[in-house]
Amino acid sequence: MYQRILMPIDGSPCSFQAVEHGLGLAKTLGAKVHFLYVLENPAQAIWIAPESVPYGLELLEDLKRAGEEALKKAQALAAEKGVEATAELKEGVPIPTIVEAAQGFDLLVMGTHGRTGLDKLLLGSVTEGVLHRVSVPVLVVRCR
Repeated sequence: MYQRILMPIDGSPCSFQAVEHGLGLAKTLGAKVHFLYVLENPAQAIWIAPESVPYGLELLEDLKRAGEEALKKAQALAAEKGVEATAELKEGVPIPTIVEAAQGFDLLVMGTHGRTGLDKLLLGSVTEGVLHRVSVPVLVVRCR
């Protein structure tokens, strides 16, 4: 049924709870997994003064390293479970980047913090945004 599973991650404990759940499912089904880390350029998300450009480039590199570390950790977890996995770091806006990537997969597995009210309004929900825009099934893992 599900042979190719996309697991977008952000390096948070919540996303790794979803990874654990998704890897268990992949192992049971004999499915392949693809981890996706979307790196949102902070210069595009916030206004940066000209004098802070050097730090902005440093920040982007730091964020890229964090993404690469998260992907390595996810791949190590997959290897431990005996699940075939690939990983990719893409620069972009999370929701549209994940929605576009989802087109080649049978299932998405994502974590959610389950925020409500003002927290949800201010912090948003990538998982909810993806859920309303993709045509493939999404398994949402609520973090504990």
